[in-house]
Amino acid sequence: MRTQSKLYFYLTIGAVLLAIIAVLALNTGVYDFGGTSPFKVLWQYIKGDPGLSLSDQYVIWEVRASRIVMAILIGSMLAVSGTSLQGLFKNPLATGEAIGLTSGATLLAAIAIVLGGHFKQYLPEVVQFSLVGISAFLGALLAMMLVYRISTSAGKTNVVMMLLSGVAITSIGFSITGFLIYISKDEQLRDLTFWNMGSLAAATWTKNIILAVVIVISYAILLPKGKALNAMMLGERDAQHLGINVEKLKRQIVIITSLMVGTCVAFSGTIGFVGLIVPYILRLLFKSNYVFILPLSAVLGSILLLIADTFSRSIVAPSELPIGILTSLIGGPVFIAILIKFKKSL
Repeated sequence: MRTQSKLYFYLTIGAVLLAIIAVLALNTGVYDFGGTSPFKVLWQYIKGDPGLSLSDQYVIWEVRASRIVMAILIGSMLAVSGTSLQGLFKNPLATGEAIGLTSGATLLAAIAIVLGGHFKQYLPEVVQFSLVGISAFLGALLAMMLVYRISTSAGKTNVVMMLLSGVAITSIGFSITGFLIYISKDEQLRDLTFWNMGSLAAATWTKNIILAVVIVISYAILLPKGKALNAMMLGERDAQHLGINVEKLKRQIVIITSLMVGTCVAFSGTIGFVGLIVPYILRLLFKSNYVFILPLSAVLGSILLLIADTFSRSIVAPSELPIGILTSLIGGPVFIAILIKFKKSL
């Protein structure tokens, strides 16, 4: 009970901090509301004030509010997926980028963008509408299955093989994506550039609803797995002795993380290192206790990506810096710090 109380306390602090950052983000932007506070404009929109101009309505609700919500949802999903993979593989370097999940999702999304016009008309209408999203999910799932097959032998996962196979899949994925960029038309090239750099500029409420559905389903399965991931730190055999269905746990994490990463890539492109930075920070505070770091990563991931997105649209205003550049700039040094820590422990 004491552990639960501490967890709820930290979650409350994180939620309050996230709310404060969201308020600041809503107030950040180059658009002028004619001297009126963005919060007052938002309240007028919610009340349905007929005197509110269409441009003010569009900017406050369709641009800023939807983008803030998307940053919260995607940041949370990327952080939780990275934390879950690190717990599964018992390695702090196991993220969606490191093991090829992001590359696989980006590759199939790129194929859907460039070549989808040749076969889209033969697909059901519901599939046509979400072809890029479905392709991104399938790409992440196939990459995850391939990495797992290559790196696992006799029920044991070799971490070095996992990382090396992830590097190989990433290399293949980006080379094919590069070829697709070469043969793409102007409009397709703009879309592919969006995927490779990452951006939340295309945020809409429809996408946010889809993300919210995915996050509810995913978290209902993943967030209660903290004790199981703690047991996995002891080794698969010991975890089985403690009553953990190891194979079922692996399948659930593989499928759910693929779903989350694939959906994020489908809507925001490649945003790297969130799944590396967040669990690294939390591990400094709570060691490897996944009862704490798994649910807290959901909140800290939202905070990190919302801060990064607010900076990305304000640093070079009125232009926008791709958010993937910022997260990679932060994640690179963290990755090096983890490697140095590993080197000292050898």
